[in-house]
Amino acid sequence: MPGDEQARLRERDQNVSWRSWYKTERWRKLRQKILLRDNFTCKQTGVLCIGKYPADNSPVIDHKVPHRGDERLFWDEDNLQVVSKAYHDSEKQKQERAQARW
Repeated sequence: MPGDEQARLRERDQNVSWRSWYKTERWRKLRQKILLRDNFTCKQTGVLCIGKYPADNSPVIDHKVPHRGDERLFWDEDNLQVVSKAYHDSEKQKQERAQARW
């Protein structure tokens, strides 16, 4: 990851309070539960998500409905799914950017 991108992500983590939720034990346990529930398989493409970050087939736990800091949506197991990093970083981000314009 280029230095500018690393700096941007660090700044985001410091300035967006809910980002700290991803660093909790509660999130780590929930993440593992979703990975097992979804059999490490991308719910959008069917790709087996067994890669190690930053591989395209590494698993990402995705919020189906963006939570935007809503704690209820963030922790809702029914709002979570496994997707591949490739899907999350391309298609999912396009969808979220399009929704943000409304």
